[in-house]
Amino acid sequence: MAQTLTARIKDDIVLYGALAANLGIGVAKFVAAGMTGSSSMLTEGFHSVVDSGNQVLLLYGQRKAKRPADEAHPFGYGRELYFWAFVVAILIFAIGAGVSIFEGWLHIQDPEPLTTPTINYIVLAISFALEGSSWTIAVREFSKTKGDMGWWSAIHRSKDPAGFIVLFEDSAALAGLVIAGIGIWASHAFDDPRIDGAASIAIGLILALVAVLLARESKGLLIGERADPVVIATIRKIVAAHPAIVSVNHVRTVHAAPDSIFAAISADFDDSVTMGDGETMIETMETELRAAVPTLSSIYIRPEKRENATLAPATAPASGGSGITTQG
Repeated sequence: MAQTLTARIKDDIVLYGALAANLGIGVAKFVAAGMTGSSSMLTEGFHSVVDSGNQVLLLYGQRKAKRPADEAHPFGYGRELYFWAFVVAILIFAIGAGVSIFEGWLHIQDPEPLTTPTINYIVLAISFALEGSSWTIAVREFSKTKGDMGWWSAIHRSKDPAGFIVLFEDSAALAGLVIAGIGIWASHAFDDPRIDGAASIAIGLILALVAVLLARESKGLLIGERADPVVIATIRKIVAAHPAIVSVNHVRTVHAAPDSIFAAISADFDDSVTMGDGETMIETMETELRAAVPTLSSIYIRPEKRENATLAPATAPASGGSGITTQG
């Protein structure tokens, strides 16, 4: 049991790190806001609460997504993680950004003079250190998977939303802390508490932007995204290497989970291949494909004439033919 728990924490280290940081600094932000009357500090407190809730939801989604396939869900529950990732994006927009902008507007309409900023600066410094630690963990873990790709390309191609969501959240949190610090300083320096309210609105706008970006990425995963082009090329190469394959018509893939890919392959078999030989050949290809791409959980190989596949629309399978589907 201890080893299982340790392995689970290690797998979700980015989420646990972010959750620990947000819980620790969330309380401090609210205390500082109550003592000093800072709108931007209160906004940062709500920001930490939303982020903490988001990490809990993602951890819940991770656990639910690991359930094995059953009769009702033959391809597993992997996309449940994508659903909760989309919920997280909505929460950031509705609660995080909404409360921040509303609180800032109230503070501008009815300015409340700030007391000594020392407490705010101390909390902001501690928060920056903790958020920076969480951000460092997120960057390090994401760097392991992105390879030589650029950061934005890696995020766009990533099929694991937990990693890039925490990366976005922590980046927004660090930016928010900087803005809050500037807002508090400027409010005192120019003796105008409305500046603190404007800082709160600026934090809300950053959260809204992050929420929109996360929603776009999560939506793509939720409705189904293809596997990486390198994976598709590998599948095509392995199937085409068999002498009895005249051509590989198409390779269509979709992620059922971050580490689970469904592949539908249409190939033109030589007319001399018998049904028995074709079944043996398909079994051989499946073994080779799973060895080369361990994340292939389901493989569908369909014998189909090249001319028929060419006439078939790209968004729907052609009628006729036969195929074999297997699940690992």
